[in-house]
Amino acid sequence: MTADDKTPLVEVFTGTPWEAELVKGLLESVDIEAALKDDNLGSMAPAMTVNFGPGGMKVLVSADDYEAAVQIVENREIKK
Repeated sequence: MTADDKTPLVEVFTGTPWEAELVKGLLESVDIEAALKDDNLGSMAPAMTVNFGPGGMKVLVSADDYEAAVQIVENREIKK
């Protein structure tokens, strides 16, 4: 993903930094570019994430790759 790319990024996964790195690597292994976004709230104030949803790390992909990425993430979650 380059700064010149105007395709919007969409979230396909949210979890711990460790899980997000794993998902990012899984997506990249099938040629889907992925980026990580740190929510910061989870690491700065973990107690607040209970009331305001999961904090942590988000995995983002191009909107063009969204459907394929969701399938891969869902298949990963089924195999846990």
